[in-house]
Amino acid sequence: MKLVCEHFNVKEPIEDSSIYVLIETRGSNDDHDTSKLNSFLENMYEECDIIDGTVAESGSQMKAIWFLRESIASAISESGATYKYDFSLPTPEMYSIVDAVRKELSNYPDPNVYGYGHIGDGNIHLNIMAKEYSEDLQNKLEPFVYEYTSNFNGSISAEHGIGQMKADHIHYSKSEIELEIMKNIKQIFDRNGIMNPYKVI
Repeated sequence: MKLVCEHFNVKEPIEDSSIYVLIETRGSNDDHDTSKLNSFLENMYEECDIIDGTVAESGSQMKAIWFLRESIASAISESGATYKYDFSLPTPEMYSIVDAVRKELSNYPDPNVYGYGHIGDGNIHLNIMAKEYSEDLQNKLEPFVYEYTSNFNGSISAEHGIGQMKADHIHYSKSEIELEIMKNIKQIFDRNGIMNPYKVI
């Protein structure tokens, strides 16, 4: 949050924290929906370690809050050399990879580790920001982050697909049997190998 606000010169809407949760609700009855939301928030304040919060009371306020969430990637990318990963993990373990990478890089002076994503599907975007790209740092991150994800039966490429860069690492998410099934399915629909050739399988 702080990085986004500093980068785009906007005011933080709530107190600084290590964890933020953004919830959007929609309904057909404003009074009823507002009452339910307020009741939910009251319960959360009583039962959880919530420091601060805010509720958008207009469309413009909602857009301003969503701007903060949607600007995380660009704020990080424009602030330094960034190593980006797109994982899925069991919901209780989503943020644990951030802490694990921070511990793994504890001897490195400058990397900052950020994690943000979607609680509903266990998808976390892991970003490591450094002053400059380094093969040493890259080797420290990989295969550590892939092995960590694999240990929780997660996916090494949850939202954006394997692509070309992660094709060699697919075995961390898929077994040999699964890969063979994928190849057989592709062979059925692409006997001549002309559909997206030389990618993944």
